Amino acid sequence: MRIGNLDRQLASLAGPIFIETLLVMMLGGVDTFMLSRYSDNSVAAVGVVNQIMNLVFLLFEVISLGTSILCSQYIGAGRRDKVVQVVGISLLFNLISGVLISLALTHFAGNILMLMGLRPDLMAEGLPYMKIVGGFAFLQAISLSLSASLRSADKAKYPMYVAIVVNILNIIGNYSLIFGKFGMPALGVEGAAISTSVCRFVSVVILLIVLFKKHIQSFPKELFTPFPWIELKNLLKIGIPSAGEHFSYSLSQVVISYFINMISNQALAVRSYVVNIVMFTYIFALAIAQGGAILIGHLVGKNKIHGAYAIGKRIARLGTTASVSLALVTAIFGKQLLGLLTSDPWIISTGAAILWIEVILENGRALNFFGVNALRSSGDIYFPVLVGIVVMWGVQVVGSYILGISLGWGIIAMWAVFALDENIRGFIFLRRWNTFKWVGKSFTDN
Repeated sequence: MRIGNLDRQLASLAGPIFIETLLVMMLGGVDTFMLSRYSDNSVAAVGVVNQIMNLVFLLFEVISLGTSILCSQYIGAGRRDKVVQVVGISLLFNLISGVLISLALTHFAGNILMLMGLRPDLMAEGLPYMKIVGGFAFLQAISLSLSASLRSADKAKYPMYVAIVVNILNIIGNYSLIFGKFGMPALGVEGAAISTSVCRFVSVVILLIVLFKKHIQSFPKELFTPFPWIELKNLLKIGIPSAGEHFSYSLSQVVISYFINMISNQALAVRSYVVNIVMFTYIFALAIAQGGAILIGHLVGKNKIHGAYAIGKRIARLGTTASVSLALVTAIFGKQLLGLLTSDPWIISTGAAILWIEVILENGRALNFFGVNALRSSGDIYFPVLVGIVVMWGVQVVGSYILGISLGWGIIAMWAVFALDENIRGFIFLRRWNTFKWVGKSFTDN
């Protein structure tokens, strides 16, 4: 297969994923922007809750990550029956586990936030947001499985269309329910939570309709009788290690949030604002890495190793170039961007300084997106999580505590440690790809 053909396939996958990811990220960005008009404390409280929710969503990604990898390789190998089995099991597993986790999040919301060290003055806003968003978390579990199955079948444009609809609804819902417009009550943080949950429900309904009309018309009983335990085993065998790297990162971010909470509410607000701003600098690298992972999975399933290697190198180069360039632009206009979100001079000056550190950080983050996605789609599922656990916790968590808390150098010093961590891991993953040690680990080889 020629490189030109691979580039076109990559563009057809990464383009819709880019737009979908941008729109999904805008959901959080819209919440932050609108809540910033409400109060900085609301932004800080929601930022802590979202760290917890991101960690929970990674539990759901255990199955959806396995779905994406298995379906990509089975499609490449021409195993349609296996694709149907994998998607069916994925939806069932995430539905059951999602409902159980949602019940736990609702019941133990207060305990979890206290464990996170959320300040009492933020609890009044954080608790209702946690109960509402957590109670409907199972919708995200189903949505992740549906999107993974459609993307792996080269139908990434449909989740993109759904994201467009959901974004429009979320903007209208937030505006109405946060500020009490169009005859709705002014609910503040609770309004943002209700809008987000309703939008996730709409997303699931539309994605289910698309799945049955465009991808899998039915789930024949004979494919699930007897139950294909081997495919569930493979989903977990791939998904648990694959999600492990993400889980390690998100758990480390929960710990980091706890450290920043020890500094001040202002520091928490800075983190929330900066995280939402920089999302738009690395979105291209994330999209091209996810699209490339699907293509690499197809190529590995067809045993086209050199084609997979070549497209991987191209992903790394494009991702780092775009991320660093966008981060530089963001840093140049940092004060103006932060000024749109808050009038607090300390938050603006501190956040602007952090955005310059982000220029270095984004190089490593782009390499991480490439490395983790490429390696796990080829079947090399254990290496990324091992590197993630050792480096994230050894460098990022320990280093940020020493510099930020013990030495009292604050959040800017902590961000410098984050940049070091991202670049160390990125270099390790790039070297792994170049050594071809990922070859021969495909599930279609077994």
